[in-house]
Amino acid sequence: MTARARRRRAFLFLSLALACGGLAASEVSSRMREVEASVGGLVPVLTAARDVPAGEELRRADVAVRELPERFAPPDALVTAQEATGLPVATPLVKGSYVTAAVFGPAAGGEAGARGPAPLRRGERAVEVSVAGGDVLAGSAPGARVDVLISTDAREGPGRTLLALEDVELLDLRAGAGAGAGVAGIEAEGAGATASGTATLRVTLRQAVYLTAAQNFAREVRLLPRPPGDRRRAGRAEVPADGL
Repeated sequence: MTARARRRRAFLFLSLALACGGLAASEVSSRMREVEASVGGLVPVLTAARDVPAGEELRRADVAVRELPERFAPPDALVTAQEATGLPVATPLVKGSYVTAAVFGPAAGGEAGARGPAPLRRGERAVEVSVAGGDVLAGSAPGARVDVLISTDAREGPGRTLLALEDVELLDLRAGAGAGAGVAGIEAEGAGATASGTATLRVTLRQAVYLTAAQNFAREVRLLPRPPGDRRRAGRAEVPADGL
């Protein structure tokens, strides 16, 4: 066999190998999409990093975050260490087990729902926000999780609506806007002008500053209640007025 023939043969084998590799990669990618469609994408879930006896308060080192397919995640699983730190467990936790809302429930024989929202922890703040569309939150009890939408005016550039915060804990909700709304001689401004209720949210200090600015300068703040156990994140979402 001549050198030229050998080169052509080697080139042919290389081409076939590349084609087979491409087909294999395509098959794997297709299979992964099928599996993800069947069991859902990966979601974070909080787990116990060690055995924790009943009655002991969880510390940051006691928990770890792992990812698993959405279908297999417990509906009431916590997703961040901040949610669990400082809370006493009502039942023993075994290393590797999921940290769910149920483990902080009342002890056996207690009354369900007796435990209200946990006290504020280090770094957390409770902030009041005047919100629109309060009727949709009528069935939301303290401890419910909500997403926060903010809509701005078109006074400076096109108005827009954005998903400002996700999976925030609702501490309290009452009908009527905040101070100054509906008082004779006082015209509500900012989000208070369109508000139908006042919500108290558990947030970080930075988030509290952000929401206070929205309260004063945005046109509307609206809360979207989450179904129990839904801890998925949508990521940044924004719709400008000129994009409608």
